[in-house]
Amino acid sequence: MLRVIASLKDVKAADWDACANPAGAPYHPFLSHAFLLALEESNSAIPRTGWGAQHLLLEDGAGGLAGAMPLYLKGHSQGEYVFDHSWADAFERVGGRYYPKLLSAVPFTPVTGRRLLSRAGTDRAQVEDILMAGAVGLAKRGGVSSVHVNFPTLEEWERLHTGGFLARQGQQFHWTNEGYGSFDDFLHALASRKRKQLRKERLQALENGITVRWLMGKDLTESHWDAFFAFYMDTGSRKWGRPYLTRSFFSLIGRSMADRVLLILCERNGRAIAGALNFIGGDTLYGRYWGALEDHPFLHFEACYYQAIDFAIAHKLTRVEAGAQGEHKLARGYRPVPTYSAHWIAEPHFRDAVARFVAAERHAVNEDIEALDAHAPFKKTNQPALDERE
Repeated sequence: MLRVIASLKDVKAADWDACANPAGAPYHPFLSHAFLLALEESNSAIPRTGWGAQHLLLEDGAGGLAGAMPLYLKGHSQGEYVFDHSWADAFERVGGRYYPKLLSAVPFTPVTGRRLLSRAGTDRAQVEDILMAGAVGLAKRGGVSSVHVNFPTLEEWERLHTGGFLARQGQQFHWTNEGYGSFDDFLHALASRKRKQLRKERLQALENGITVRWLMGKDLTESHWDAFFAFYMDTGSRKWGRPYLTRSFFSLIGRSMADRVLLILCERNGRAIAGALNFIGGDTLYGRYWGALEDHPFLHFEACYYQAIDFAIAHKLTRVEAGAQGEHKLARGYRPVPTYSAHWIAEPHFRDAVARFVAAERHAVNEDIEALDAHAPFKKTNQPALDERE
């Protein structure tokens, strides 16, 4: 039986997490009950901010949870990182009503992960089909213009496309650990000129007496969150106009999932001046937010990219995902990879127009990935093969 809930508080954390992070799968912090509930309880992702939870639960006959789908009724397209503002504008110019729409995603988090969640031991394909049909049925009953699934896995993307969703593609830059034992091992895989440039940047970043610390678990305190929130607000106010997360969000994750949080803190003369917030997955380090109160050359690269690589190597993680966009990451060893989204649109003529657009866009994105990867900084003999289906 499918049920819709308007709050993560309406489902037991253990039941949700058994679907979000089933046994045998790499842990994904952003799908966890703790992370999604923190967004809600901190008033960051709530109806008033345009994120009305409509999470789907698939209950089995015994009253347990067989599957789930994070789902939100959206009154805008902010905080999504898959841009459909032009779609909304076009639809409304011809008399349509684009908002509200339904969105399956992790708010403010452009990270690939499962969206059609199933508990270990269930028929995964059947659960995914039921959840997919349930989201479309919910849209039809509510007269909603569309259903969007942002940053699903490749397998889900293909299933959604088979089920009638339009397939859209984007790109990000990820770093892959090719079994490096140290940062120097990684540097030796780069072309000589690039290797010298990275070493120079790391040295310059820490000039002026700057030191860097890794903070996790019980070492994270409210004073650290105070400092980081100041960084976050400064950067967010300049980039987005209004930052998405409230101060209490950071306290909540600090209490509920501190062992999955890495705060890279930069200090000068005993004062915290910059920081990068990361989340630790089962095999991946996810870079999320950065901010600084002082401007120092290359400090952003050091805190967000090079320290993340250091951490991933030290903890034998296979990948670093450093967030959306940013071709400057290419020169730092982060390679272009495809990302995915899927879109169900109710109005047939509008759907046809969007279908033509995303088909052309997919072709352009794949060409862009190939062109960018040709300029990756690795030695040609050491450059790992590009897997366009990652």
